[in-house]
Amino acid sequence: MSKRIHGLAIAAAFALLMPALAAADPIVGVWKTEPDRKNLTSHIKITACGKSFCGQIQSAYDSSGKEVQTPNIGKKLFWDVSSQGDGAYGGGEFWVPLINVDAVPQMTLQGDTLKVKGCEHHLCAHQTWTRL
Repeated sequence: MSKRIHGLAIAAAFALLMPALAAADPIVGVWKTEPDRKNLTSHIKITACGKSFCGQIQSAYDSSGKEVQTPNIGKKLFWDVSSQGDGAYGGGEFWVPLINVDAVPQMTLQGDTLKVKGCEHHLCAHQTWTRL
């Protein structure tokens, strides 16, 4: 096999493997948020989106644990977030539904806890999510 064909074969194999590597990342899964200002918690599904990660609002619950319907269910909460190593994730954008702004996300994964922070200029909000 020529060096060029061998190189193309390696590149093709790597391209096929990249989504599988992202899908195996420990951030992938369903996470429960802390209660928001309306005292609702949400379940956020984090998946691999190409070479990065995105999160979608899967469901919402009131303080008694009863599932409630909100217009935000099914919407993307963040996108284009990438692993920065050592449990740190960042880049991309984070949508903050309660105030309808986009923020720069920073996430830190420690076991089954995900610390999520979003900043818009000098204003920041943060939550700790738990894996379901």
